[in-house]
Amino acid sequence: MPTDTHSSTIRRARTFPVRQVLPPLLRSPLQALEDLSRAANGEITRLSLGVFRPYLVTHPDHLQYILRDNAENYRREGLMWKPLSRLVGEPSGADPVWPVKRDVFMHLMSGPNIASYTNEMAKAITDAVEDLGRRVKPGEPVDAMTEITRIVYRAILQLFVGDRLTRDDVERLGNAILTATTSSFRARMLLPFVPHSIPLPGDRAFHRAVREVDEIVYPLVHQARREGAGDGILSLLLQAKGPDGEGLSDKDIRDGVVSIFVAGTETTVTALTWLWVVLAEHPQVMERMREEIEQVVGLDVPQREHLPRLSYTKMVTQELLRMYPIGWIIPRVVAEDDVIDGVRMKRGATVIVSPYLTHRLPQVWPNPHVFDPERFAPGQRRHRFAYLAFGAGPHKCVGTQFFTVEAQIILSAMIPRLRPALYGPPTARLQAGLTLKPDKPIQLTLQPVVS
Repeated sequence: MPTDTHSSTIRRARTFPVRQVLPPLLRSPLQALEDLSRAANGEITRLSLGVFRPYLVTHPDHLQYILRDNAENYRREGLMWKPLSRLVGEPSGADPVWPVKRDVFMHLMSGPNIASYTNEMAKAITDAVEDLGRRVKPGEPVDAMTEITRIVYRAILQLFVGDRLTRDDVERLGNAILTATTSSFRARMLLPFVPHSIPLPGDRAFHRAVREVDEIVYPLVHQARREGAGDGILSLLLQAKGPDGEGLSDKDIRDGVVSIFVAGTETTVTALTWLWVVLAEHPQVMERMREEIEQVVGLDVPQREHLPRLSYTKMVTQELLRMYPIGWIIPRVVAEDDVIDGVRMKRGATVIVSPYLTHRLPQVWPNPHVFDPERFAPGQRRHRFAYLAFGAGPHKCVGTQFFTVEAQIILSAMIPRLRPALYGPPTARLQAGLTLKPDKPIQLTLQPVVS
């Protein structure tokens, strides 16, 4: 396949007609997109949905151009960004204080800063895991997403907002965000041209959830302004200055708090919920990971110095996000006419970039539907834009290292203490919304180990 982004021969993208696109999309969006991606075979194509005709771009060479080399021409607008903005604020291209908030997030989730609070986070996670072991009867099924969520909330409560929210408030906030990210996104993403004044399924639940988020977070911001913010995200946002030299508005701070809460919970909770399905299908992976954790950590509280030695556990989480990339779609809008690999990209058109699809290209990932952590063994080489679990380019998610540390700690605390195992056959399927959630509850059984 030619990869010159500015070929002298200009051509129209191959177009899949509406009859080939719309009915399958309405039945099963993920399967439909995967089938279309397979038919495109890495070439840039267009999907006809009547008035909406997005480009589908999956090849790493093309993604490098869109996400990094000419990123300014491919803006974070439309499609999922429009509904997402009502939860976490305007996307970066439309938000003048986005660079300020990004600097705050990068500081909070930088390697040195994460290292400074790793042991504190590990203690909070281990306490939550041990509480779970005391609450649950051996062999009794529990909802994996609910319990992983509680563990993650316990970890980020102290780190991000200190003691300003009770555990009940944090759980309410998390449940509201979960509702917001699963309610109306599918309809809004499939019908991005429908104005927000026209209700779609899930809109009502979404608006209720956003109101609940506001009822929890705005009082937190107001209290921090009155009394001082202490440490964490609130302190950093209150100290930050916008482009005009003034402090951030209450809304900017509210959006920042919600954004970091989503970043600190959504990927970890969703990925580690899917993990038990994967491990049930690949018991040899579970056994190898368990042996590594027990050898390195045992029943001790995981510590910062343990993490570099949990190499296979890290490989498992990386392969997990290849198979189940939580941010499965990161669309862009073309700002000005452009040419990629000889294909004219028209101004105003939507470009569908999907880690889920790129991670399943056979020419990039051999046997892509096989779960194989060895893909991420030291020394493995691949195109740097072949793996997009956290996006890429100037808008790459700053939470990459935080996720890795958090996931390693949670697994190191859970597996030796609780012996988690999938309850029943692995029947849950991917459901596309803002993230890839299971379409039915995933249940675990636990066998607490007495130390």
